[in-house]
This record gives sequence, structure tokens and C-alpha cells, in this order.
Amino acid sequence: MSTTATNFPSGLKPLEFSTESTSKLSQKRVLDILNKKCFNSLQHLRQVHSIILRTGHFQDHYVSGTLVKCYANFHFNNFALAIKVFDQIPMPNVFVGNIVLKGSLENGEPHEAISCYHKMVLLDSKPNKFTYPTLFKACAITGSVKEGIQFHSHAVKHGLSGDGHIKSAGIQMYASFGLVKEARKMLDERGETDAVCWNAMIDGYLKCGEVEAAKDLFGCMPYRNVGSWNTMISGLARCGMVENARTLFNDMDERDEISWSAIIDGYIKQGCFKEALEVFHKMQREKVKPRPYSLPSVLTACANLGALDQGRWIHSYVKRNSFKVNAVLGTALIDMYAKCGRLDMAWEVFEKMRVKEVSTWNAMIGGLSIHGRVEEAIELFKKMQEEKLKPNDVTFVSVLNACAHAGMVESGIALLNSMNRVYGIEPKIEHFGCVVDLLGRAGLIEEAEKFIESMTVKPNAAIWGALLNACRIHGNVDLGEKIGWILLDMEPQNSGRYALLSNIYAKAGRWDDVTRVRKLMKGRGIKTIPGSSMMSLDGRVHEFKMGDGSHTEMKSIYAMLESIMEKLRMEGYSPNTSIVSFDIEEEEKETTLKQHSEKIALAFGLIHTEPGTTLHIVKNLRVCEDCHSAFKLISQIFSREIIMRDRVRYHHFRNGMCSCKDFW
Repeated sequence: MSTTATNFPSGLKPLEFSTESTSKLSQKRVLDILNKKCFNSLQHLRQVHSIILRTGHFQDHYVSGTLVKCYANFHFNNFALAIKVFDQIPMPNVFVGNIVLKGSLENGEPHEAISCYHKMVLLDSKPNKFTYPTLFKACAITGSVKEGIQFHSHAVKHGLSGDGHIKSAGIQMYASFGLVKEARKMLDERGETDAVCWNAMIDGYLKCGEVEAAKDLFGCMPYRNVGSWNTMISGLARCGMVENARTLFNDMDERDEISWSAIIDGYIKQGCFKEALEVFHKMQREKVKPRPYSLPSVLTACANLGALDQGRWIHSYVKRNSFKVNAVLGTALIDMYAKCGRLDMAWEVFEKMRVKEVSTWNAMIGGLSIHGRVEEAIELFKKMQEEKLKPNDVTFVSVLNACAHAGMVESGIALLNSMNRVYGIEPKIEHFGCVVDLLGRAGLIEEAEKFIESMTVKPNAAIWGALLNACRIHGNVDLGEKIGWILLDMEPQNSGRYALLSNIYAKAGRWDDVTRVRKLMKGRGIKTIPGSSMMSLDGRVHEFKMGDGSHTEMKSIYAMLESIMEKLRMEGYSPNTSIVSFDIEEEEKETTLKQHSEKIALAFGLIHTEPGTTLHIVKNLRVCEDCHSAFKLISQIFSREIIMRDRVRYHHFRNGMCSCKDFW
């Protein structure tokens, strides 16, 4: 852009300046126009820029600095223009320099902040206390250790290192480098040391895994604020010590909304979704109103528990409070509805979102994929590209999974081959795993083996696991045995690998080998993950485990189970006992199958819902063949739609059929 341009862009009306001549505009008036008229209008900004050049106000650092600040507005997505203007300012002072430093971070250009500071030094522009916090943050983001240490020495040289804001930013920077000793030295330096500095040091210790040091510092703080407690709670949870974090949370005399969000996030990151939702309910009982930024985490808990009622309440809360549904919140809502079996509501949120990021499209494509709506998933993938959005790694995992579950071999292979050639994305191990799964599920076991041999990366346990599952599906005992023992060497603590190999042997009637696998498990101290199923009713999540009699309504649940089994037998159902251990009587095998957690959850749902109500069940493991067959019949006998999410995919049981077409 020329600095001597005086003409307005064609078709654009000049800004109204009453009757005053632009040549007589005062500094105060120019600043007022920049701050009020140009913040969201690039066209108006260019007009005023032209006027500033003609009137000589560009020499005034407050005017030129404010002009740079307006160009640096991240809504314009043109930070390079702000830098061009900055480069034309004669001898810019620290006010102008600090504006560029701040704008660099706001526009995601931290390296530009470091470069700008170098220019400031060359121009002998003396920094002030607002310069270094931004610089330290830029160094932390970019991992610029050498520059960060230099800038700290500059702050000391200029007598600014004792400032509280500079101290806390420096502590955070050193901690991000893993240099906790240097961070602690900065804390102990003379000058302002408020709670913010102490909190920064505690956070640094925890991020570097030095939990005891963090506890000691927290214990000896001269003054703690709510932020101190929140820092400890977040840090402990991040270190996997969520119960310790909960103890601290319970000990707090005063909590703010961040305190509640910290413990909820902590539970979610450890996979304790039920506990996270319980804390959220406690938060509601104590009349604490959640803010928009905390809702995506709670929606994650709802999604993983299948807690549709709670998820819908949150959506309603968003509407009642007129919260803006940004990309993060909207994506969380889509993911929650999809994982709770309500693709229609997920689609409604997706359609109404004004701003959709790649993650938003991924959530919708992934939702369609896991529900077996393959054609729609692929169609949305195409539409995403029509909207000029570039797919990423996650997008391809979702679409490849869709192809795998639908048996679309050619489409899946073509998609993998297009990743690098068309989209410039190098396939990763996850994408290769999807293709092995695709070939294996389609019964192309030999092709899957050859594909693994041709891979450019070394196959990991997930790759071999996909092929082992294919051997289970198609009864390839010999190859399954070979891969199974490879996996037991690779992941000796993974109970699922033992269970899958044992099931392959059991289906083949090789009971001696089943015994051998189980003895190995026992010798290694490996325990199987107990099957559990959850159902959300009336805002409460009910969890059931296989053979568990602890539920208060278990007597009526078992009575309903007996009624269900009787009706199934009348329809010709016969329990598939081949998957149960051989060393118990046939009657006991049937009892074992009857007490699978998903059947218990189903019986509970039939008792507590009106006829015709859709039942939603979430299971932590893959649904067994017997339960899958039984659920198809139950959907027909009781005229119910049953939506079950197992570890692999979603199953929509309706009128005696399943959406997976017995392919899971």
C-alpha cells in the first residue's frame, strides 16, 4: 500500500467529518476517529490512513502507533500490513513497539514479536515495564530459550526485573523451558512478589512434574488467593492426582467458577466422566452459574456417558442465557448429540453454526461415521472442501473409519492414496490402521497382511490388533494365533489382547489353548476389564456391571430379565454359549450370558420408560455376539428402538435389524 495515496477506494463514501477541513484535524480528533470508526472497518481505516499521511500526523507516535494497533486487529487477518506501517514510522518509540509486540501475539505471530524487539534495540527505543511480559510470553510459545535468557538480562539491566508482571511472566517462561531453578531464582529476586508470582511458580513446578516442590511452596505462601487453590487443583489433576485435587477442592473456603471448572476438567482428563458430571450437579445445587468456557468440558462428560438429558439441559441453558455458540462450544454440542445417538440434533446445531472450523466438520463427519451413515459422511467430506476448508489428519481418520465399517474397500484405498498426492498430508499410523481394519473386516486378510508389510512405518500394536480382530470376525485361527502371541509380547499388560485371543481359541473349540492363555494372564497378574453399561434416565446416570447385584432395584431387574428371556425363547432364540468358558455347565453359561451388563441395563430401561421410548445404552467393551443377536429380537418383540454405543461403534436396533448389518 502506497504511503502517498490520497484517493478513496472506488464506490466508498468518505467518512463524515462534519464541516471541518481534514487539514485542520487535531491529534485528539484523529485518535478519536481511529478508535471509534476504524476498529472493525478496514476500508474506513485506509481512508483515515490516507488523511493522516496528508496532514502530517504520521510523525506523531501516538497517532502512528494507534494506526498500527488498528491494522493489527486480528479480525482483519492481515498483520503483515501492520508490520509494513510500523516499518515506515520514523524512529518509533516504546509505545509503538509495545503495540507491535502485543499485536504479534494476538495474531499468532510470536516470532515477529522477537524480531520487533531486536528492531527496538537497534533504534535505541528504551523498553518499559509493558515490554517484557509480552516478550517472555512470545519466547515461551516459540521455545526460544536463548532469547528469553537475553531478554531477562535486559530487564535486569533496565532496572525492571522487580516489577510483578515481569516477574510472573518470566517465571512462566522459564517453567515452560523446564528451567524451574531459574524460575525460582526469579521468584526470590528483590521487588514485587505477589500471589500471582507465587501461583506462576507453583504452576511451573506442577507442569514440570515437581509435585512435592509445588506442595511445599503452596504450604509456605504468605498469602493465598482463590487462584492459588485453582492452580494447585488444575496442576494435581494434570499430574494424574485427581483425588488429591478433589481433597483440596473440598477444603476450599471460597470457590469461584474457575475452581469448579478446574476439578471438572481434571476428572475428564483422567476419564472419570461420571465423577465430573456429579461435580457439575453439585455446582448447580450450590447455585453457581457456569460460564460458556466451562460448558464444553461438561458436554464431553455427557458425550462419554451418553447422558443426553444433561447435555440437552446445557444446550437449553446456552439458549436461555443467549450465549454465543462459537466453534468450540458448537463442536462440543455436535459431539455430545452424536455420541448420545441424536444425529438429528447434532445436525441441527451444525447447520445453525455461522462459523465452522475444521474441528466442527470433523465432529459431524465422525458422528455420521460411527453411526454407519457412510454416504452422508463422505458427502459432508466433499462439501467441506467445497467450502474451501482443508481437511486434516482427524478428518481422514473419520472418513476411513466410515469406509471400514461399510466395507467400502476401493473408496478407502483411494482416499488413503489421495492424502499426500491431493491434500499434502502424510498418512500416519492411525490412517494405516484404518486401512488394515478396512481390509480385514472385508475378509481380505491376505491383502491386509501384505499392506502391513508394505507400510513405510513400523506396525504398532494397534495395527496388529486390527488384523487380530479381522481374524476373529472371519475365523482365521492360524493367523489369529500368530498375531495374538505377537501382541501378548508387545503389550503384556493389555487384558483385551488376552481376551481376544482366548475368544478366537474358544470359537474354534481349542479349550486347552483357552486355558493356556488364562493361566498366562493369571501368572502375569493381569485382570480383565469388567463389562459395564450405563443408561441415563431423568437426569441420572445408572451404571450396571456383569453379575452385579448392588443396584437397589436388582430384584425387579432380574424379574424383567427372566421375562425377556422367556419371550426370546418363544421366538426361537438360543444363547450362543460358544463364547463362554468351557469349564462350567451349559446352564451356568446361559446365566452368565443373561447377566451381561447391557442386558441388565436394557431390562432397567424397559421397566422405567413408556412403551415405544427409544433406549440409549453405553457399554465400555465391544458388544458380544449373543447380546447383539438378542437385542435385534428384543427390538422387534417390544417394538423399541435401542441405540447402543460399544467400544467400536454405534448399533441402532430396530424391527429385528441392526444398523451395522452384523458387521462390527
